[in-house]
Amino acid sequence: MASVRNSMSEDPLLGNGPDEDDSEVSCSGSDSDSGSVLSDDSVLPVYKQECGSRSTAKTLYEACAQNNPLALQKVLEKGVTKEEVMEVDHNGWTGLMVACYKGFLEIVQSLYHCPYLDINHQDNDGNTALMIAAQAGHTMTVTYILNYYPGADTEIRDCRGFTALIKAAMQGRDDVVSSLVMAGADQNATDTTKLKCARDWALKTGRYETLNRLRRLNLRPRAEQFTESYVPEWPALKELVAQTTVNKSPGQRITQRIKSTFGFSFPRDPQDNGVLDHMVRITTSVHSPLVATGCRPLCPTSPPEVGKRRLAVPELVKKHSGKRLQEGSVCHSSGSVSCIHSARTTATSCCADTDRRGSVISIASTGVRTFIPRSMVHRNSVFPSGCIPKIQIVKSGEPTPKKEKKRKRHKGYLEPPVWKYKAEKQEKKKEKKAAEKEREKAKKEKKEKKDN
Repeated sequence: MASVRNSMSEDPLLGNGPDEDDSEVSCSGSDSDSGSVLSDDSVLPVYKQECGSRSTAKTLYEACAQNNPLALQKVLEKGVTKEEVMEVDHNGWTGLMVACYKGFLEIVQSLYHCPYLDINHQDNDGNTALMIAAQAGHTMTVTYILNYYPGADTEIRDCRGFTALIKAAMQGRDDVVSSLVMAGADQNATDTTKLKCARDWALKTGRYETLNRLRRLNLRPRAEQFTESYVPEWPALKELVAQTTVNKSPGQRITQRIKSTFGFSFPRDPQDNGVLDHMVRITTSVHSPLVATGCRPLCPTSPPEVGKRRLAVPELVKKHSGKRLQEGSVCHSSGSVSCIHSARTTATSCCADTDRRGSVISIASTGVRTFIPRSMVHRNSVFPSGCIPKIQIVKSGEPTPKKEKKRKRHKGYLEPPVWKYKAEKQEKKKEKKAAEKEREKAKKEKKEKKDN
C-alpha cells in the first residue's frame, strides 16, 4: 500500500499526496458512513429503530425514522401542518434528513409531494438533507433530490464552510461526486477555514479515485450522447480496420504470431475512446433501444454538462408547455393514454392494491414523474388500464372427458416403418403378457385340482 501511495504521489497530475505535518487530518480508510473526517460536525449521529410494531407511527417524523411508507401515506392523506412537517429532533434533523442518512429511498420519494417541506433546512451544524445523503454515500437518494426536489441548493455551506461536494469528496463517494458535478455543483468552491476546494480535500484525505473521477469528468465535460444530433459511430474503427487489412511481410507475420503465443495479457482499465467506452455511449444514448428510460429530451441542444445547473422535473414542467409534455410523456389511465400529471390520482382510484398495479402506474403512484416517449412506453393490450384484476379459480362441475381410443388403420393403407428398438420393446411386452397369462392359467388349474 505504501508503494501505491508513493507512486500516486509522484504523479504530477495528482499532486504530492496528503500533508504529514497537519495534525488535524485523520485519514481513515474505512468506508463507514459515519466516520469522523476532519471536523466534529462530520460525525453523523446513530439513529436506532424503535422497538414495537411499525403501525405505531403517528407523526411524520416517526414514519420517516421507522421507514414506514404506509404510515407516512396515511399521515399525508389526513393532512399535515408546517410544524408537523418541520418537526426536528435534538440534532435539528427533520424526518427527511433521517431518511437521507439511512438511505430510505421510498420515504424520500413519498415526501416529494409533501407541502411545507424545506429541502434546504439546516440542522444544528449547518448540514442539509443533500449534504447528509452525499456524505453517507447514498447515490440514488442524492440523484432523486437533485432531479425531483425543486430549489435544492448544492452550494449551501455548513458551520465549517463545507459544501455537499466537499463532504462527498472527503468521504470518497465517487458516484455522488459525479452526480453533484453533473448537476451544476461548483468544483472551485472553497471552505472558510482552509480555503481548499473539493479536489484539494480529496488529495489531502487520500481519495485518489475521487480525484481521478473529477479529472476524467473535466476532460470530457459534455454528455453528447444525450443529444439528438449524436451519431453512434466509433471514430477509431476505420483506422483499426485499415491497420488489419494492410498486407504484412512474412517477418511481421512471424513476430505477430510469436507475440500472440508468448505474450501475457494483464487486466487494465478501459482506454479513453476505446471500444468499451464507445459501447457505453451507444447503450446510454437517446437513440439506444436498449435503455427503457430513454426518451426524447426536452432540451436536446443543452445536454448535461459539468458545472451547469440542471433543472428539476417540476421546474421543467413549469418551463415547458403542457402540449409539449403530453407529446413526450404518457401513462395509462382508464384504458387510454393520457398525460403523466394525472397518473397518481388515476392509480389510486383504479386499484388500491399496489402489488397489482401495472409498471407505469406503480411508478407514477410513488410520485416519480418520468418522461417516456409514446414509441417506447409499455402498453398492455389485455389490461390497458394498468390494473390486473384478481382471478378466482373454480372447479368445473362437468366431468372430465375421456380420451378416445385410437382407431385401427385400414388394411388398404401403407403403415409407417417401425424402428428396431420399438419393435423389440413391443415383442418384450408381448412376451411379458403371454408369461403372465400362462401363470394365471397355472394358478387356476392348481386351484381346480385342490377343489376336486
